[in-house]
Amino acid sequence: MASRTGAPKDAWAIDYRAQLNVLEAAQRGGVDHFVLLSAICVQKPLLAFQQAKLAFEGALVASGLRYSIVRPTAFFKSLSGQIERVRKGSPFLIFGDGTLTSCKPISDSDLGDYLVSCLEDAHLWNCILPIGGPGEAITPRQQGEALFELLGRQPKFRSVPIAVLDGIIGGLATLGLIVPALREKAELARIGRYYATESMLVLDPQTGRYDADATPSTGTETLFDFYRSVVAGGALPDRGDHAVF
Repeated sequence: MASRTGAPKDAWAIDYRAQLNVLEAAQRGGVDHFVLLSAICVQKPLLAFQQAKLAFEGALVASGLRYSIVRPTAFFKSLSGQIERVRKGSPFLIFGDGTLTSCKPISDSDLGDYLVSCLEDAHLWNCILPIGGPGEAITPRQQGEALFELLGRQPKFRSVPIAVLDGIIGGLATLGLIVPALREKAELARIGRYYATESMLVLDPQTGRYDADATPSTGTETLFDFYRSVVAGGALPDRGDHAVF
């Protein structure tokens, strides 16, 4: 389970408390193995929802149940938001030069297979498991270039400076001292900045750098396979509260 927005109140209610309720019910019911779908971004917990997820991970480890804590990289759904705008002729939006971050996207089906394997493969028991999809890590610029190529169009990008996000965060945080409702919007802006500047890869604790080679891969479907299917007429996923563009 995960909160829909990542705002602090929702995060602690869902990512921690609601999952703790499930864990306690599992213990009462005699469950032997708890497989948790967490997130790779908890490696660098600067946001409330990451801290809530980490708190529950800690509770699970301390529970005495056998566990598998799966921390996937980016989902195809979260990287599909600009398909329609590019198809309509709009530029692909990037932060900075589009190479600030990278990830190894994973499909729902490949992730589902991996979660099931956690029940059967003893090597995945009582472990924290970062996982990505197949292939090399890709940047936002590479995502945009692939979309334009599939659509048979010349690449057209629009860069958003990170300083713009910093200004929005600072303004909302200041106004939040007067209008409490704006504090949540400031946190949402911080979430946006995080994903604009932090890679969804394994973080090397010694160097503080993200390491694509150290990020395990699984499955067979790539993000570009997914883009190809959508461009050919496949359905776009419903992103709900996660829609940005």
